[in-house]
Amino acid sequence: MTMTLRSLLTISAALAVASSGCTSPAVPVAVIAADRDLLDVTVPTLQQLYADKRYTVTQVVQWHLDRIDRYNGVYGAIETVLRESALAEAARLDAEAAKGDGGARGPLWGVPIVIKANTSVQGQVTTAGWEGFTRAGHELMAPKDATIVAKFRAAGAIIVGLANMPDLANSDTNRSSSFGRTGNAYDVRFSPGGSSGGVVTAVAANMAVLGNGTDTGNSIRMPAATSALVGVFPTRGLVSIAGIAPLDWLLDNTGPIARTVTDAAIALAVMAGKDSLDPATLLAPDSVRVTTEGMATASLKGKRFGVPAFIMAGSGIPFHGIPAGVPERAADSIRAAANMTLRDDTRAMFMKAVAALRAAGAEVVISDSILPPSFAKLASRVSTYAYMRDGTDRFLATFGPAAYHSAAQYEQVVGAPLFVSSIGVEDHFRYMPGARLEQRVLDTDAEAVRNYQAPRRAMLAEYVATLDRMKLDGFVYPAIQMSPPDESMPQDGRVSEGPHSATSWVNMIGVPAVVVYAGSYASGLPFGLELSARPWRDRELMGMAHAWEQATPRRTRPTLVDAGLLPVVTARVGK
Repeated sequence: MTMTLRSLLTISAALAVASSGCTSPAVPVAVIAADRDLLDVTVPTLQQLYADKRYTVTQVVQWHLDRIDRYNGVYGAIETVLRESALAEAARLDAEAAKGDGGARGPLWGVPIVIKANTSVQGQVTTAGWEGFTRAGHELMAPKDATIVAKFRAAGAIIVGLANMPDLANSDTNRSSSFGRTGNAYDVRFSPGGSSGGVVTAVAANMAVLGNGTDTGNSIRMPAATSALVGVFPTRGLVSIAGIAPLDWLLDNTGPIARTVTDAAIALAVMAGKDSLDPATLLAPDSVRVTTEGMATASLKGKRFGVPAFIMAGSGIPFHGIPAGVPERAADSIRAAANMTLRDDTRAMFMKAVAALRAAGAEVVISDSILPPSFAKLASRVSTYAYMRDGTDRFLATFGPAAYHSAAQYEQVVGAPLFVSSIGVEDHFRYMPGARLEQRVLDTDAEAVRNYQAPRRAMLAEYVATLDRMKLDGFVYPAIQMSPPDESMPQDGRVSEGPHSATSWVNMIGVPAVVVYAGSYASGLPFGLELSARPWRDRELMGMAHAWEQATPRRTRPTLVDAGLLPVVTARVGK
């Protein structure tokens, strides 16, 4: 049995006290020091602690595993704990460091991280939150690492766990059929948002230093906003999504979730790069560089931001869009059903953030002409649902287990179909007035230009034209339309579906966006501010986010509880 860091420190402190003839304190000094040094530790600070030989990698990893042991039974952030492999990798790094032959250390050397459960980790089950991928004998066992996981490992990061998520990321809250519910670190009764809720709770609760999220309509940014974290949606194509079980591969993206902008930027630089397994990355301009260089001196002075009018008005954009065949009158009804009111308390928090931006030297322009409701109408015609199965088949072809490499093979082998969103059989998406969406292959579909590519180009052109016309550096808006709901009681007469955002338009055009902490509601739950910018201006966007972070009060660490009333299942033990 592996002895925990707390146990080791307790024994060593007790021996020291015994030899001196003194009475042992209730909490050993070494434990207090570790908690003080490692709570909310940043990547640069952790690297300095290693350089000063204050801690070994094994001690740091064990401290984070102890946090999982202590709190995961309440918060349900980690679905699978990778204890043995994490400690083995930590021991390897410590041995190299002791010999002095470890060579140059990567930017995440010895940094404990979590990986979202839809992201392939070689030899582990990619549950994607769905019980169908955990069926005995038919598990989705990853044959190799997702591209970003391989990059994390090469940078020296140590994976301590796989984070819980809703089934195939298809929810705004964090309940999975493969594991259960994740609670918000700031109040376990409340939602952390979905679908990266497990990652944000793990990072906010210090079960890891950072992690990767995935985002199809808001799933990095909205959860980050609920938990006072930094969540990054990179320009689509900057970071490979190869090896990530898709929700909607034409909208999917992955990026870092961290406690500080600097940590997020370090992780983003590790994750970025071209990948032959993800054609979108091959289109990235060679001139694009992701680095923390110059970030420390970035400023908001002279920056000019616009507030999208359609978000403030609550104009909805239907998820997966509306195909061209749907008549305009019917499309209007579908759009109206997707409308999402900006709640009064959230509007008030946003206006406080606008005042803070202005106080930091930025100009914020609020006008009905900046991305008006007509922009949301334009965005609604970017239709992607017909290609859901295509994305699933592409993923399984390379990252499926030996027994199945397509949706059809899964059904043949298991005797049951894949999750409904994975194969595009949700009736409310595929049956629309004037259109019936049968699943197709994007590359051979004659309707792809009319339904997806042309509307997307038009939408991106309007986005960039507005930046040009108004001479803007970016847009600023609430990351969520409401505060996180209390999931211990019904919301609007039914089980909570989580907090909702009006930010899925970012996925449709793939422009960079980042969420930063911007204060707390009266309840103590965090509010998140989102910034977006021009395509491939990720480095500049991170600089602006860093300048915001330096100009405003830091996040308040959540107060965790050891026991709760809401049931959580025990985490799996990784292979």
